[in-house]
Amino acid sequence: MAVTSPRAANAVRTVTVLGSTGSVGCNTLDLISRNPGAYSLVALTANTNVTLLAEQARQFRPALTVIADQSKYSSLKKELSGTGLQVAAGREALIEAARRPAEWIMAAIVGAAGLEPTLAAARRGAIVALANKECLVCAGPLLMEEVRSSGATLLPVDSEHNAIFQVFDYERRDAIDRVILTASGGPFRTLDLEVMAHVTPAQAVAHPTWNMGAKISVDSATMMNKGLELIEAHQIFQMPEETIEILIHPQSVVHSLVAYVDGSVLAQLGMPDMRTPIAYTLGWPDRMATPAARLDLAEMGQLTFERPDPHRFPALRLAREALKQGGAAPTVLNAANEVAVEGFLQGSIGFLEIAQIIEEVLTVEVGNDPQSLEDVLGVDSEARRIAKEKVRNRNSRFHHDTDV
Repeated sequence: MAVTSPRAANAVRTVTVLGSTGSVGCNTLDLISRNPGAYSLVALTANTNVTLLAEQARQFRPALTVIADQSKYSSLKKELSGTGLQVAAGREALIEAARRPAEWIMAAIVGAAGLEPTLAAARRGAIVALANKECLVCAGPLLMEEVRSSGATLLPVDSEHNAIFQVFDYERRDAIDRVILTASGGPFRTLDLEVMAHVTPAQAVAHPTWNMGAKISVDSATMMNKGLELIEAHQIFQMPEETIEILIHPQSVVHSLVAYVDGSVLAQLGMPDMRTPIAYTLGWPDRMATPAARLDLAEMGQLTFERPDPHRFPALRLAREALKQGGAAPTVLNAANEVAVEGFLQGSIGFLEIAQIIEEVLTVEVGNDPQSLEDVLGVDSEARRIAKEKVRNRNSRFHHDTDV
């Protein structure tokens, strides 16, 4: 999947960051800023954050700056007036940014919205640093086929998959017994279900270890993020579902492990800082220095592990079922989750209803096995429509009950 390609010593690497104003995008640019002269920005894109995007564009001076929300175009144009920088907006502009000839692409657009630009980057054979797990969940076979046929290199950025990538023996795949994804357990790891039913969005996004965006933080709280990562690991490493384990590891120091047939278990460890896996991909095939804190195991004292509670975290079961079912099911799972999480963040549904809605949508016949991007987008759209209707129904019942 990933093939080392020689680079000239001290060659400047051309870079595009899709989703530059999110947590991963900001950390990527932080690393680039610490290595002046080593990287040249081809394009930066963001969804709605004009102010930060314009600030980044002024600092890094990319050839193209794109805001996905077309209604923000005039604001971005005004912010960058007089800079001589090219500005664009909308879906087609995002895809154009991915098509620009950058050697290395950070694919960090959250959700299914990142699918088309990521595919565009893969099709031209770029090094794709993938921080968008939803791409592999809703269109895994399609994306992996594009990577294979174009000769692109896919480097996982998620700390768990990046950890596996670092200790996965591609030359001797038959020696691998299983892979083990670790999970922090999120903020509700030990909470009773009765209490979880009434948690607020503010509580759900307060992750105990990682600093992430709202959607990803809620996914961590439900552990759907680990369910999505299970499907992602299946696609990246071509491991059967039953050979992918999940363990809760609250300290978030052991990022994941690979177990071999001889009983050896190899793990990648480090302090929880996304700049470490980002740097691994940004400097690949070399390693680059980062400002991340160094791990002191003696100071850490102990590392603990436990199996996830299937009753507290039904999202894990739903993800395994969707992966086993195959076809359109992973696409439906992802779409329903995005809608349900948004409904929770807006106060329309309760925390436990996220998984309930996903399970209900998975029982609906949405479409056949998607064979093309158009098929994927069609399934995604229909699943979202159904999920939104279920969120509205629950919201109406909630307000009716509270008014009585």
